[in-house]
Amino acid sequence: MASAVPAGLDDRSIRVGLDIGGTKTDALALSVSGEIVGRIRRATGYGEDAVVSDVVDSVRELQVEVGFDSGDVTSVGVGIPGLVDTHDGIVLHAVNLGVESLALATRAGEQLAAPVFVENDVKAAALGAAALRSDAGHESMAYLNLGTGVAAGIVIDGALWRGSRGTAGEVGHISVDPNGRVCSCGQRGCIETLCGGGALARAWGKPGALPIRDIFDAADQGDTQALMLRADLARGAAAAVRVLVLSADVETVVIGGGLTALGERLGDGIRTALIADAAGSPFLRSLHLDERIEMLPAGSPAAALGAALVGSRIPEKETAVHG
Repeated sequence: MASAVPAGLDDRSIRVGLDIGGTKTDALALSVSGEIVGRIRRATGYGEDAVVSDVVDSVRELQVEVGFDSGDVTSVGVGIPGLVDTHDGIVLHAVNLGVESLALATRAGEQLAAPVFVENDVKAAALGAAALRSDAGHESMAYLNLGTGVAAGIVIDGALWRGSRGTAGEVGHISVDPNGRVCSCGQRGCIETLCGGGALARAWGKPGALPIRDIFDAADQGDTQALMLRADLARGAAAAVRVLVLSADVETVVIGGGLTALGERLGDGIRTALIADAAGSPFLRSLHLDERIEMLPAGSPAAALGAALVGSRIPEKETAVHG
């Protein structure tokens, strides 16, 4: 490999972080000073062998791009959907990736000769979002992921708060409408049935590559069903923000995930819903919830950055966490 130390590298120590999604893998290299010195994106494979290859090949592609040696990698952190045992690095039931049970840390670590740490993707993104808000100090923060499903990660004083059984932040399956749509978890009216991309696409029931964008576009044209679904999305996301603030008393809720590609079309709707919901409640108005949300910018490296930080933050033993 190249002998010159790349710009931005204080020494040869590199932490690699990967965010493995259903269609793409985002990977970056982090210097010892915390600077992102390289970033690549590649298509995600399907199946357990392919996921292991995604990790290994991403690290090797970064080596070529940045110019570091394999021995310079001090840790590899992986954010991945599914049920994750962070102690043993085992991933279970990552159905969109074709993974039923995968000892990812062991298998990838054997090929890379570096320690590999695995974290739930939303929890990793929460760490990354908190790190990107370094100007905010160590204030408490929640990261609300609006994607195919809905989940959140809570960061307090720079560390993930998991709760007693690892389910802190699982707001998607809190029922807010007992007469609402049936959720995949068996309850009715869960937050995820209102603002999860998968549930909205099923309720919309029309073909299209970007169903949520189609809903917003149709709502702009006055389509009755689309107007209702767009309102549901804002109402559900607003409910998730309220739950996170009222239960964990976080100062800020950062909203990320695939639906944030809608930009302020989404953000404005959530703020409007929060204001409307607080209209009859002096208590809610006093919380200024509409001022306490932030939208993660499109293309943000938060998820991969958080994964890179995972290696230095996972304690010796953790409980399994859901995504």
